[in-house]
Amino acid sequence: MRLADFSFAFPAIILAIMLTAVFGAGVVNSIIAIGIFNVPIFIRITRASANAVWSREYILAARACGKGSWRITLEHVLPNILSVLIVQVSLRFAIAILAEAALSYLGLGTQPPQPSWGRMLSEAQERMFQAPLLAVWPGLAIALVVLGLNLLGDGLRDLLDPRLARKR
Repeated sequence: MRLADFSFAFPAIILAIMLTAVFGAGVVNSIIAIGIFNVPIFIRITRASANAVWSREYILAARACGKGSWRITLEHVLPNILSVLIVQVSLRFAIAILAEAALSYLGLGTQPPQPSWGRMLSEAQERMFQAPLLAVWPGLAIALVVLGLNLLGDGLRDLLDPRLARKR
């Protein structure tokens, strides 16, 4: 947890730029850089959610029945925190798309024969006055995908949250 907390002290996109600049531009390095700086968020959310579940009374009842820690984790804790993690995945995936587009825009992400919306925006910047739609379509695609993933995350949270299910 201390390593995860330490990683929150630095802006993730700056460190992703640093990693791709050091290890070279490319899809694999940008995915690794984006992934490394998304892991601490999942660590913190998983730990907080699991600690909340471990303090519930049915966990105490499962221990009283003689179940071990691993079995309790697999049968009770993991199913109860899975909805939180699924929602977080959809939201973080949208942020990862933005980060990849930013790295590609700077020339540190996806390299030329492979398509990337960030690189398309970078190349369209040179021809902004001749063909402005070259910048509109990739930007619109990024915005729609990120908006869609955020709406998916909100919808999944509403669907999977047991506290909201009682109100329906």
